[in-house]
Amino acid sequence: MTAISTERGTKWLSGAGLRPTRQRLSLADLLVGDGQDRHVTAESLYASVQNAGEKVSLATVYNTLRAFCEAGLLREIMVDGAKSYFDTNMSDHPHFFWEDSQELMDAPNDQLEICRLPQAPKGAEVSKVDVVIRLRRI
Repeated sequence: MTAISTERGTKWLSGAGLRPTRQRLSLADLLVGDGQDRHVTAESLYASVQNAGEKVSLATVYNTLRAFCEAGLLREIMVDGAKSYFDTNMSDHPHFFWEDSQELMDAPNDQLEICRLPQAPKGAEVSKVDVVIRLRRI
């Protein structure tokens, strides 16, 4: 961790009212320390934290990602109903999902048009719409 990435991670956590514990700071550094948006799975983040030499369990990674989502720091994107990706870009935007490499990436928001959504059932409202466009290499 560099001083700048630690400062970014600390600001990110405190801005959401989360205490900057050692584990949270380690994960925040990997997620936002360089100022770039990214998409991670719990397993890929766990591998990155292990490569960085930090002592954080996979269970802690899962629990921390959930806490970050609940605090509004990350957005969870479900793919295949069984695999979750976590996105640091909280703006509304679509995603491309590469089926062969299992990589999730941002898609151009200005090229997406949703003209109409079905009416929500009585007593409900649409809270968000996730768009994941699956890609296959040709």
